[in-house]
Amino acid sequence: MPLNILPFQALACPLDGAPLHRHGAAWRCAAGHSFDVAGPGYVHLLPVQNKRSRDPGDSREMVAARRRFLNAGHYQPIAAAVARAALAELPATGVVSCLDAGSGEGYYLRQLAATPGNGRTLALLGLDISKWAVQAAAKQDGRPGWVVGSNANLPVLPGTLDRVLCLFGFPVYGEFARVLKADGQLLQVDAGPDHLRELRAIIYPRPKPERTGEAPAPPGFTRLAEESVRYSLHLDGPEPIADLLAMTPHLYRASAEGRARAAALTALSLTVDVRLVRLGRDPAR
Repeated sequence: MPLNILPFQALACPLDGAPLHRHGAAWRCAAGHSFDVAGPGYVHLLPVQNKRSRDPGDSREMVAARRRFLNAGHYQPIAAAVARAALAELPATGVVSCLDAGSGEGYYLRQLAATPGNGRTLALLGLDISKWAVQAAAKQDGRPGWVVGSNANLPVLPGTLDRVLCLFGFPVYGEFARVLKADGQLLQVDAGPDHLRELRAIIYPRPKPERTGEAPAPPGFTRLAEESVRYSLHLDGPEPIADLLAMTPHLYRASAEGRARAAALTALSLTVDVRLVRLGRDPAR
């Protein structure tokens, strides 16, 4: 049976932390702060005073590149592993609440929503600091809730989440611990030591070796499990190679010469190597 998907309701006012309630085309708190729902179905909960730039996060072009690359299925094995881990050890009844913190254009939440789940009910929330990413996510799937916001100040009520996903993102562990239930879990995906090593060898004159070894559990969490997702990927044509580069930090780190070498490629075989870590909220916190 498929999962039943609901939009997440336990939003908090980004100005005073009070519960937000939906009133027609706006979310409002008791103090009267009001946030309009945009046409595609998302709400902007990033106060201007909390922005570090005029248009933070991924640009419209970067979001489009990520959407093309991910929708082509190149990272589907990662999405499948995340969905399995997110649904593991969940109760068979009741509503399970899940936040994708740094959801981009929503690929991983869409894959989670499409996973067979024995009729379980999930309340899903995707949050990203890029309005272009959230706009694209809301246009592709209107079932989850979509929010423009920051991991540094999650507009979510304390202790309301069963799962937090942070996939190739910017974790803020104190905030994640605050919004998780006592038995909630954080699922974190980061690049492994061999991730995209063939691309790195092309764009950097002397690629730095990635860190190896198990990192300690972050404050507020205990390590529950870790798995590696590793496979080979072949890209044909310059377009998917350019899209991949555009959605990675290497776009900014590489020199102009390195980017030019990547742009000249017409095919590329790659190693995908990521770590999926499952962390439990420390009950002592």
